[in-house]
Amino acid sequence: MTEQQLPSWADPSVSPADLDAQGVSRRGLLRRAGLFGAAFALGSAATPAFAASGKRGLGGDDPRLAYLVGDHHVHSVYSHDAKYTFSQQARAAAKYGLDWMVFNEHSNFGHARYGAKLEHAEIVRARSENPRQLIFQGLEWYIPAAEHCTVFAAPGPHETDLLTQFELAYDGKLLGYTEGSAGAADTARNEAHAVKAIKWLAEQRRSGYVDDVLVIANHPLRLGIDSPHEMRGWRDAAPEIMIGMEGAPGAQGAAIPGWRGTTSIRGEYENKPSAQSWPGFPADAYLTYGGFDWATATVGGLWDSMLAEGSLFSITTNSDNHRTVFDTWKNGDWPAGQNFDNTGKLPDPVNTGTPQPGSDFWPGEFSRTHVGVTRYGYRAVMAGLRAGRVWVDHGHLLDGLDVRVKRDCDAGRGVTLGGRLRVRRGERITLYVTVTSASRPNPQGILPELAHVDVIRGAVRGPVADRDSWRAPDTRVVHTKDVSGRKGTYTLRVPLTAGDESFYVRLRGSDGKRHGAGYLGTAIDPHGPIPHTPGDGDPWADTWFYSNPVFVDVVG
Repeated sequence: MTEQQLPSWADPSVSPADLDAQGVSRRGLLRRAGLFGAAFALGSAATPAFAASGKRGLGGDDPRLAYLVGDHHVHSVYSHDAKYTFSQQARAAAKYGLDWMVFNEHSNFGHARYGAKLEHAEIVRARSENPRQLIFQGLEWYIPAAEHCTVFAAPGPHETDLLTQFELAYDGKLLGYTEGSAGAADTARNEAHAVKAIKWLAEQRRSGYVDDVLVIANHPLRLGIDSPHEMRGWRDAAPEIMIGMEGAPGAQGAAIPGWRGTTSIRGEYENKPSAQSWPGFPADAYLTYGGFDWATATVGGLWDSMLAEGSLFSITTNSDNHRTVFDTWKNGDWPAGQNFDNTGKLPDPVNTGTPQPGSDFWPGEFSRTHVGVTRYGYRAVMAGLRAGRVWVDHGHLLDGLDVRVKRDCDAGRGVTLGGRLRVRRGERITLYVTVTSASRPNPQGILPELAHVDVIRGAVRGPVADRDSWRAPDTRVVHTKDVSGRKGTYTLRVPLTAGDESFYVRLRGSDGKRHGAGYLGTAIDPHGPIPHTPGDGDPWADTWFYSNPVFVDVVG
């Protein structure tokens, strides 16, 4: 059976909270429409939810979407440095409303030899016992010469074999391919091996060995070792596979006042440049801004520099859950003669009754990635991620967001996140932003209130000559809408004019509690996110949402 089409009533402006307020859960409503159950058939030959449109005409008419909430970066006892059982993480994800999640355990020899197969057996059982949750198996890849990536495949007969083959053949830590400093003897080889790895994954998809596979760069600026030229190289190796990066890292509870110490930073971005770091990053790049990575949070910065080339590069957010803040569980003790290398699995944790060290929130508790789909299923989520139909929020800031750009002369729905609208020079177009405000307290007991929505616009100039460029000088905040006090579902209309060159627009907004001049100055970003004082970063008091871009291609 195929993944099924959403019915006509699945209006993108209807949020999960709207449905719940009527006494109907989002999952219950989708289930009534037949979007659960048989759509989970792992061997189905479903048509991908999003294929390249192929349209060469002007305008656009993207489908209506429902948004599924997920987390692509979760660890369990099958990671050497985590703590929780598989079932503890799955229950937490269900509690906090996640529709999909990826277990991406750290690569090492114990995992490749033992843990991956043990974990897969648990995943298969969990899929059977929890048919309303989409549970992916993944891997946290140590990129040769760089940081980490989430790698995950669509369910199927080869999903585990793909990951273990990849782990043994391409993992930088396992191979000893970690050197990445400028001018070092092994750096060029290691960087080339990372590109080769992504191309290998793309070939497994093309050959049909797996139905689908995706790669997302994790915490890219935490150590400063993901250089701009490496990120561009990964993207260009297979843009259908290497789709983006974490716009905000996990570990968002790291700097709760009085918790971990006076030097703590949200995201555990507490590092300084090292010999392995790319020397072109400023010292401030190693911090988070409103909980977001500098590469994303800086208007006119690295993310915008990549978007200004005209290629989609998506952002996500996630928990990176290893050890939850204020939790009372600790790792169990090893039986005699056992260790991670010869078992691939940590002992189950033990409840101490006393808060234990930790920086993370449970999956879905604080960080959420929203993916627009037209069908319910594993491949639909992956297709939505690939298409860039993504927005992210912290602290459950919004219940819903729908973004459309369309020509004023068109009657259709226009183009949504990740899409491309073709227009003539000088045409009038409108950006429609439909917001559904938070309707209930978040897990901290706070009813979030959105204060403003910022429209960020950047010129598209094509591929850069300098592959290490991290600046987009023609990107800036062009509109700010004050939405303080607005409740329910409402639509903002922002007029745009197509000039002589193509451009993109993306969105950002916050609770308005902490902001200031953006990293590149007030002329570019008058009220952007700012770093917090070390040790004093209450994440619930500084929440933001970001959206992927919509591209506008100017022709004629």
